[in-house]
Amino acid sequence: MYTKFTGGLVFAACLFTAFNSTKAQDSYKPKFENGTVYAGIEVGSKGVKMSLLEVGKDAKATGSFNILKDTTVNTDFISFTPSTFQATVEGLSGLFTTALTRYNIPSGKIFTVVSSGVKMQAEKEDKTKWVIDLVDSFRYKINEPARQVEVVDVLQEARLSHLGIVPQSKRFATFLIDIGSGNTKGGYFPSDDNTKDFKLFQLNWGTKSTANAAEKRMDEYDKTLTNYSKQLYRVLLGAENSELIYAVNSSGAYNLNDYIAFSGGIAWATATLLRPEQAKSSVVTVSYEDVQQLYDRLYSDYASLSDASLVKNIADESLDKAAISKEIKRVHSVFDQRSLMAGAGLLLKIMRQFKSVYESKGFFLVKNGQVGWVSAYVDQSVENEKMAAVK
Repeated sequence: MYTKFTGGLVFAACLFTAFNSTKAQDSYKPKFENGTVYAGIEVGSKGVKMSLLEVGKDAKATGSFNILKDTTVNTDFISFTPSTFQATVEGLSGLFTTALTRYNIPSGKIFTVVSSGVKMQAEKEDKTKWVIDLVDSFRYKINEPARQVEVVDVLQEARLSHLGIVPQSKRFATFLIDIGSGNTKGGYFPSDDNTKDFKLFQLNWGTKSTANAAEKRMDEYDKTLTNYSKQLYRVLLGAENSELIYAVNSSGAYNLNDYIAFSGGIAWATATLLRPEQAKSSVVTVSYEDVQQLYDRLYSDYASLSDASLVKNIADESLDKAAISKEIKRVHSVFDQRSLMAGAGLLLKIMRQFKSVYESKGFFLVKNGQVGWVSAYVDQSVENEKMAAVK
C-alpha cells in the first residue's frame, strides 16, 4: 500500500470513490531499497496498536511511504481494573519488544503514545493516575526511564487522523468523524490550503465507553440482552440530548463539507457486515437506513451476521469467499454482540443529525482508519527530527 506525504503531512493517494486496498499486510514486506522503518505504538481505550511504517530515502522528493504491518492487542484499558492495567502494560511492552527485536527497529525510531480516548475517559472517571502509572510501569518494564510517551489531546489526534486518512483531493471538503473505543473525535479544515487550523468535533462517547455505560446501568439480577438493549437505548438517548445534537450543530459542517466520513473500529465492522462482498474496498458507502437495519439484526437476528450466513448470500462466484469469511470472523473476534450494538447505535445517532442533508449522497465508512493518526504522528515526528537536524 502506498500513500503520499508533502511537507510531512500524510494523505492517501486516491479518491473516496476509488480507494486502493490498504489492509495491513500479514508479513513484513519492504518496498524501498534504502527505506527506513519506524514504529508507532498507541495505547487506545480498547487495546494497544502498533503500526510499522517504511519511509523511502527519497520520500521527500517522491512523496511515498509504505505501511508494513498493523497489529492490535486487545486489553480494554479503560475498564480501569488491575487485570486490564496489567494486560495493557504487557501488551505495550510486548509490542515495543517485538518492534525492537523481531523487526530490528532502533528504540529512537519507535514512537509511543497514549490516545485522547484514554485521556478523556480517565479524566471523566478521575483515573488520570492510572495513565501516569501505566507510563511509569512501561518505562520500568523496558528499562528506558527517560522514554517519551506522549498523551495526546483530542485536537491533536483528530487533526492527525484527518491528515492520515482523508485523501488530499477531498481534504478540504470532508468532515471526518472517528468513533473510537473511549471517545469520538474528528472535524474538518475550514480554510482551503490551510492544515494548521482545524475545526474540532468531539464527544465523550465511544464504542466501549457506551457499552460499559449500558452494562453499568443493568440490574445485577437481569443481565439479559433485552435489558442491555433497553439500557443502551437510554444511554444513547442521554448522549444525544446532552452532547451530540449540540456538538453537530456547533460544528458548522453542514455548509462547509460535501462528504461525511466515519472511521474507527465500528466503521470497519459495520462496513464489513453490511458489504461483505466489498471486502477489498477500503471505503464503502452506506445510508442511514442500511445501518438501522444492521442495528436491528444485531439485536434480533445476530446469527444472520455470522461469516457462514453472510458468505452464503454472496452470489458473485468470482469473489474470494474464504478471505471474506476470514474478515467477518475478525470482526466477531474484535467485537461481541453487545459492543457491536453499542457502536452501531452510536454511529446511528451521529448519522441521524446529518440524514436529511446528506441522504442523497450517503455516508462513507473508512475501514483502514486505525492506522491513520498514528501514521501521521510518526511522519510528523520524523519531519520534526529532520528540521531540528538542519537547524
